[in-house]
Formats: sequence, structure tokens, C-alpha cells
Amino acid sequence: MKKERTEKEIHIEHRWQDLLYELKGRFGRKPDLQSLLFLIGVQELNQIGKEFTKEEKQDLMHIAICKLLSSRGFYTLEFTDEDGWPHYRAVKEHPDLNLAEQEFFLKQLILEYFDMI
Repeated sequence: MKKERTEKEIHIEHRWQDLLYELKGRFGRKPDLQSLLFLIGVQELNQIGKEFTKEEKQDLMHIAICKLLSSRGFYTLEFTDEDGWPHYRAVKEHPDLNLAEQEFFLKQLILEYFDMI
């Protein structure tokens, strides 16, 4: 049985689609969730235009997740290393969410992030 979506979920989904449409206009294609995490990681690293290795791209997505979750107190920025890479420390347990709930939570955090920049 399919769960009815709440008004909040519908609102978030509309805002999400608006963000994707706006970014498609800037970058020429509609980004997916991983692309947005990469973009946030690059923004946080402040090395826009640099070529990254596959491992660095994974690290950038990790930076993005830590940055997003830090807004809810799950991580805190410990330091930035000599190469400019931020390092976060977990300060509380993540909520126990299924995959769909995790994706929705990340969408909310990404929307909040883009509202701030």
C-alpha cells in the first residue's frame, strides 16, 4: 500500500524540482543527487574548475554530506588541512532512516544549503 505524501513532502519535492531546473539552466543538464553532492563538495573545498581523481570525487561527496549534516549537529568541522580540505568529526549518531527517508532528508538539507549561498 502506497503512503500518502504530506503537504511538507510535496512542498519539498516542488522546491527540489525547481532547484534541478535552475541548475539545468546553469550547467546544461539536470543534475542528480550525487552530482549535487559533488557540486557542494567542490564549493566547500573552494577549488572550482580543478580536475579531480575518482577518489577525490568520492571525498568531495563525503565533505558535502558532512557539511549538510553539520547543519543539524551530526558533524562538526575539526580543521582544514594544508591543501584546503575540510575534516569533520561525527558528534552524534545519524538517524535510523530507510533509503527513501535518507534521500528525502538529504534533499531537504541540500535545499537549505542552496538557500544559504
